[in-house]
Amino acid sequence: MINTETLKITLELLTLIAEVDEFKGAWRALGTLAPERLKALRNVATIESIGSSTRIEGSQLSDREVEKLLSNLEIARLGSRDEQEVAGYAEVMDTIIHVWQDIPITENYIKQLHRDLLKYSGKDERHRGAYKTVRNDVGAFDDQGNMIGVVFQTASPFDTPRRMEELIAWFDEAWETKHFHPLLIIAVFVVVFLEIHPFQDGNGRLSRVLTTLLLLKAGYAYVPYSSLESVIENSKEGYYLALRQTQGTIRGDAPDWQPWLGFFMRALQQQKRGLEVKVEREKNALMELPELAIKILDYVRDHGRVTTRDMVREEGASPNTLKATFKTLVDRGLLVRYGAGRSTWYGLN
Repeated sequence: MINTETLKITLELLTLIAEVDEFKGAWRALGTLAPERLKALRNVATIESIGSSTRIEGSQLSDREVEKLLSNLEIARLGSRDEQEVAGYAEVMDTIIHVWQDIPITENYIKQLHRDLLKYSGKDERHRGAYKTVRNDVGAFDDQGNMIGVVFQTASPFDTPRRMEELIAWFDEAWETKHFHPLLIIAVFVVVFLEIHPFQDGNGRLSRVLTTLLLLKAGYAYVPYSSLESVIENSKEGYYLALRQTQGTIRGDAPDWQPWLGFFMRALQQQKRGLEVKVEREKNALMELPELAIKILDYVRDHGRVTTRDMVREEGASPNTLKATFKTLVDRGLLVRYGAGRSTWYGLN
């Protein structure tokens, strides 16, 4: 069974949880950006998350390469394992973001997410969505994708089904009774899941997918707009160290949850602080726009598109002034220009 009697709330953890929860409550006010800007933030965060999560496991694709691959996914031939992993991760993340309310935390659904995660990987076809049948102790990888050592030993194939059943039962009870703060429950769930390492491959990526799913279920609606995976990638040594320190004690009489809890909460803090900066930057950019530019954006949001003639009619502005204003909006990435000459019109980016 999972022993959480040694799980103590330190002052640092309490402070971190309070900071993250304060941002959670303020997100409605911070999230009042125009829908197209929020969408842009989410798209950037998604690319960062996919790139970082796959690179943590040894992939060599940069964020730019990930973006290029995903933009041509329907016609792309996923020849390399890196490309296959990116495509699968992208598809599962899209599912999580759009239908997280309909995904319960059960063994069957976790297996289904694993199956979809490895959907494009021919090498993993035999064990998609199925618990491991041979040992898969965890290794750490350097920036070139080379394994540099064993991080920790995982549960045996024989013990895996029982251990996963115990984890889900513990989660259900903890989530229902609210005995612990949701962030603590999520942190414990993730570190135990990784200690079990129930699948032959894809456990690290799946753990980060499940983290996003659980955070959304806990009401942290801002999560898709800022990449937690990139925070982890940038702190990879600390990530592996915290996992090793906690996971080496999980099966003992007195598990030491503090190393992992501290890392996890600090990562959440960095994630939300990064989003705060981005939102503030977006708001400042809009505040610096002239009144005419803001009216143009309001018009195109209401009507879907705008032309120079529309704004001459609505605001009485001169064509030359409008031409300069439209150029500013296009240069800032707020509008996209379509057509040419008298047929020119503008839409939201």
